Amino acid sequence: MARNNKNNNMSMEERGRKGGEATARSHDKDFYEEIGRKGGEATARSHDRDFYEEIGRKGGEATANSHDEDFYEEIGRKGGEATARSHDKDFYEEIGRKGGNARQNNNNNNK
Repeated sequence: MARNNKNNNMSMEERGRKGGEATARSHDKDFYEEIGRKGGEATARSHDRDFYEEIGRKGGEATANSHDEDFYEEIGRKGGEATARSHDKDFYEEIGRKGGNARQNNNNNNK
């Protein structure tokens, strides 16, 4: 680790950690939400769709490389349960109808 004699032989890593801890003590959740929002808006202004597709692809690959089938089963189950709690019969009928229409249109286009 790089050390700097001007700061009590503290490494950059240690100074960063201590600074982060001090910031966390002096700011609340709203502060972090605000700086996160501002950072997200700045990133959106300076990057295009290709940027987001690339980081999404890389993130998906990293997740796939570090998780097994059980992980995906678990998050799928949790997502399905959350959706079931927040939607009614009409929702499922509508998505079933849309899916059936899309399949029919796809089959008709492939003939």
